[in-house]
Amino acid sequence: MEVTIIRKVELSMDEQKKYEVIKSLADHPAPNKQRAALTLGCTVRHINRMLKGYKEHGKAYFIHGNRGRKPANTIPNETRNLVVDLYRNKYYDANFEHFTELLGKHEDIYLSPSAVMSILEAEYILSPKATKAKKKRIKEQLKADKKAAKSQKEADQIQINLVALEDAHSRRPRAAYFGELQQMDATPYEWIPAQIWHLHLAIDDATGRITGGWFDTQETLNGYYHVFHQILTTYGIPYKFFTDRRTVFTYKKKNSPYTQFAYACKQLGVELGSSSVPQAKGRVERLNQTLQSRLPVELRLAGITTIDAANEFLNSYIKEFNEKFALPLHGIKSVFEVQPKIEKINLILAVLCERTVDTGHCLRHSNKYYRMIDSRGNQVHYRKGTKVMFIQAFDGSQYCCVNDKDIYALEEIPEHETKSKDLDIDYTPPKPKKPRIPPMNHPWRRQQFGKFVKQQEHHQNDQDTKIA
Repeated sequence: MEVTIIRKVELSMDEQKKYEVIKSLADHPAPNKQRAALTLGCTVRHINRMLKGYKEHGKAYFIHGNRGRKPANTIPNETRNLVVDLYRNKYYDANFEHFTELLGKHEDIYLSPSAVMSILEAEYILSPKATKAKKKRIKEQLKADKKAAKSQKEADQIQINLVALEDAHSRRPRAAYFGELQQMDATPYEWIPAQIWHLHLAIDDATGRITGGWFDTQETLNGYYHVFHQILTTYGIPYKFFTDRRTVFTYKKKNSPYTQFAYACKQLGVELGSSSVPQAKGRVERLNQTLQSRLPVELRLAGITTIDAANEFLNSYIKEFNEKFALPLHGIKSVFEVQPKIEKINLILAVLCERTVDTGHCLRHSNKYYRMIDSRGNQVHYRKGTKVMFIQAFDGSQYCCVNDKDIYALEEIPEHETKSKDLDIDYTPPKPKKPRIPPMNHPWRRQQFGKFVKQQEHHQNDQDTKIA
């Protein structure tokens, strides 16, 4: 004896409506097919097709054929789980757009940003750049889910990753030309675990192109000089810098002497503007947020652990960043002036300070002693108490200027001789080297330059006295 198992057929609202209309036609002795077609919004021919299907298969005929099937473009569960695990364990802190790029670049997983966002938000993982509205909506949903959680373990698995919104600020149009305005700033951040560095940046206002970047342990003149050097050697002399109001760029008091950075800009004819309002240089402030989201992940994946390696990595990363996010240069006119010679850049981006000749005809700087060498390689002697200007060029070479006109190279005096001329057989007396000394028309020899250094030294002494 055969046993027939009858399964309950569940229909959707549309399917149930079709079933009821067709069943009524099949049971009625004189069916009105035109009225049924009008009710269901189809043709009489399709009504006949459904009548035939109902008589052969019954109610089950009205179940849609794709019910229970997954679409062809459905993301497999294995891929979804892998995406969540990769974000939690390897690419954490990356925004979803960046995470999508990293999946294709390193994991050969190619998804759209919206698909990645839906996968992660299903696990209550929010982007570091989540909006305030989304944050509020997810919070309300989480509160309801925690109340309905059946176990403490289920409640503990809900994770939220939120960040504060960017403050709103007034907008202004971009600059008209490439090189017209360079916005500069430094941002402290934990770029690698347990290491807070200051990333010095310059971005072109017209194109959004990063023109220079340098890591340093603090926000220093050295960091901005490296950014300035990258701009000069890669693009040329810009028209204007726009910075925040720090003593690296300008002093707060009116009629104060130039800072060293400002004097370097003056020699090259670069205008220097500053503002204490962050929104005035919003493009570089926004760049800081973007790099704080992206760069730590890239540094971690590249295995960067030292600041020197980070600066080397930064050169290649900036090129990749500009290719993706900066506007193309072929449609924007460049107003960068001709690139200066490397020798000129090296001498202009110098650090200056005043020193005094001691009884040994030497001067001291950074706990090291130096003797003055002329163009023939011979030592020059000055009386004790003579004021000289110590100059350290960008490449590290050192000079001094005496009486605002005479420039000499400096040679460090070692604490101990490497060999003894009396006890070592292979001792050979050192041959004097002719150092490269800047020409007579260099700005270091100008009288106004000497006055600038003295004014700056006195100004710095006044600042130190007030602090003390």
